Amino acid sequence: MKQSETRNLTMMMDLYEMTMANGYFNDQDKDTRVAFDVFYRSNPDGGGFAIFAGLEQILEYIENLHFDEEDIAYFRSLNIFTEDFLAYLKDFKFSGDIYAFKEGTIMYPNEPIITVVAPLIDAQLIETALLAQVNHQSLIATKTRRIVSAAEGRAVSDFGARRAHNMDAAVYGARAAYIGGAVGTATVLAGQMFDIPVSGTMAHSWVMYYKDEFEAFKHYAENYPDGTVLLVDTYDVIGSGIPNAIRVAKEVLEPMGKRLKGIRIDSGDLAYLSKKAYQMLEAEGFGDAIISASSDLDEYLIDSLKTQGAKINSWGVGTNLITSGDWPAFGGVYKLAAAKDKEDAEFTPKIKLSENSEKVTNPGNKTIFRIYDKESGKIRADLICLADETFDESKDMIIFDPIETWKKTKIKGGTYTLRELLVPIFQKGACVYTSPSVMEIRDICTREKDTLWEESKRLVNPHEVYVDLSDKLYHIKSDLLEEMSMKALGEQ
Repeated sequence: MKQSETRNLTMMMDLYEMTMANGYFNDQDKDTRVAFDVFYRSNPDGGGFAIFAGLEQILEYIENLHFDEEDIAYFRSLNIFTEDFLAYLKDFKFSGDIYAFKEGTIMYPNEPIITVVAPLIDAQLIETALLAQVNHQSLIATKTRRIVSAAEGRAVSDFGARRAHNMDAAVYGARAAYIGGAVGTATVLAGQMFDIPVSGTMAHSWVMYYKDEFEAFKHYAENYPDGTVLLVDTYDVIGSGIPNAIRVAKEVLEPMGKRLKGIRIDSGDLAYLSKKAYQMLEAEGFGDAIISASSDLDEYLIDSLKTQGAKINSWGVGTNLITSGDWPAFGGVYKLAAAKDKEDAEFTPKIKLSENSEKVTNPGNKTIFRIYDKESGKIRADLICLADETFDESKDMIIFDPIETWKKTKIKGGTYTLRELLVPIFQKGACVYTSPSVMEIRDICTREKDTLWEESKRLVNPHEVYVDLSDKLYHIKSDLLEEMSMKALGEQ
């Protein structure tokens, strides 16, 4: 099921996109071709990397981009748009090119993860929708990958739907979480839409409904003998929950030829309770039962519980996964990088200046190459360069820091390999890319993680991977900065 089959999201925009488009149209600039970059400025939670997600929904949005009669009528009611412009919107379709990372790809701050090369109005109108999809899903995929890394091979499931910011956030958050490494979700609609494995057992209300805890467990085991996971903390984990689970395992499941699959603890001292529960289960021959934990988990608490020797082998993570609780916004931006009139043969680079050096943009119509160590296959750096640049892996390469531009690094020829990260998604308005399944994207993400040095995976104070400029782009940026600086002095 695609979102385009249920609703038209064309009007998902900021008003300024329309006011600018109207102005460009009236000034006869609509055919000017531009290049915009989507990038972000810092990794969530101070991590060593982020994960790109949300591209499939961008494809659906672009393919369905059109203005209905009621959309035109609404814009007319605002009394700020010309009739010629509104007539133009009736037949509007996106006609540009889009290049993007593949979903699941590791990414770093300040590098273009999507580049839009299109007529000026086309490029301007899609800004908000692109950012909304990428910012949300990349945030949740990145947060989930941190949680999965902390779990170190123990299963992590998304339990977050009811704590998500709305229903869309729950569904697409579950998609992003699966890309980031979660084994499944409790959100049924996400399972239906994206073929994500769904899981779930009981709530405390099930246990509270029956006359006692044993009766509740007994009824559940009789209904689901092949997947009996019992919630043992409604009353007393050690005093009644585990003893009743063991009793059901022996009196209900064993006569059916079935085994207790596991227990879940949702409150209390998870380290102490899980260790005590394991001892009790193991003593009765059920040491193979899964011990699952929930209760406001995040990567730091999971890491701490593991350090304390907790006997938990399955984690259900809700609020802090689906909202990225301690870093609730991704911060992706959409900036003009180049423009050219019809008669121009080449793009004219554009640059945004700022008192904050980190907000100075990289100019030009660009692409990205990932530089790998030839021997280990690990990432050495990312290279931002002009779209038409080519490189010979047998030759030395000089790369330049984009902010502290006096810093440069020499990479010796023959010691590295290159991979271009931006791939064509749309060409002249036509989609030329087939999005993989969510399972395939998840596999891409897993393989990407294998290209990281261990130092980049640390939850705290990770090693920084450099994103540098090519020699040619470095000199263009330097010249533009000098030009803008001299112009500013002349105006004083």
